[in-house]
Amino acid sequence: MAGTEGQELSSIDFQSMIGGPLNAVVKAQAQSAQTSVDFIKSVGFNAADAKEDPGKPTMVTFEYTKIIDKPGPLVDGKPGPTVPTPTDMKLTVPILTMLPIPFIRVEEVTIDFNAKINSVVETTTASSSELNASLAVKGGWGPVSAELKCSYSTKKSTSSTDKTERTYSLAIHVKAVQDELPAGMEKLLGILENNIKEVPAAAAPAA
Repeated sequence: MAGTEGQELSSIDFQSMIGGPLNAVVKAQAQSAQTSVDFIKSVGFNAADAKEDPGKPTMVTFEYTKIIDKPGPLVDGKPGPTVPTPTDMKLTVPILTMLPIPFIRVEEVTIDFNAKINSVVETTTASSSELNASLAVKGGWGPVSAELKCSYSTKKSTSSTDKTERTYSLAIHVKAVQDELPAGMEKLLGILENNIKEVPAAAAPAA
């Protein structure tokens, strides 16, 4: 049956079987890159609007109270000891510096293909026999005579059936990892981080 199994396997389109998953992985990688671009544009930057400058980074502002040592009252014309004073502060941070940016890269693809072919030949034999007998008695001038007639026949039939069982399985293992940030993205985040400054909060506007 080795020849039959070889013919079975040779008829399989391995090019499509292997190329199909790999092509899907390449498309998935491109889709992942586009998803990263959409995330940076939609989350990290303000959308174009008549009231906003397009391309301006999205900022998050935090207001909090900080204890700052301030000069105390003058003593004999000289600055007195510093006095810890609660001061309202404001910190504005680009949101891109606070979120993990998705950069997914497919690191490894494993394709497992298993083929199991069983060829079975089933043979069935059936036989039958038949006996026919008849007795004829004849009378005449001479002695009584008897005549026996008989016949015997045998029938035999044989049938065979070829049965082939096929089992195929295809398993695809894809390993994806968080890729390193591109050099341009690292440069952009560095510029945004350098612009983070802590300043005293402005007085609240009058109602």
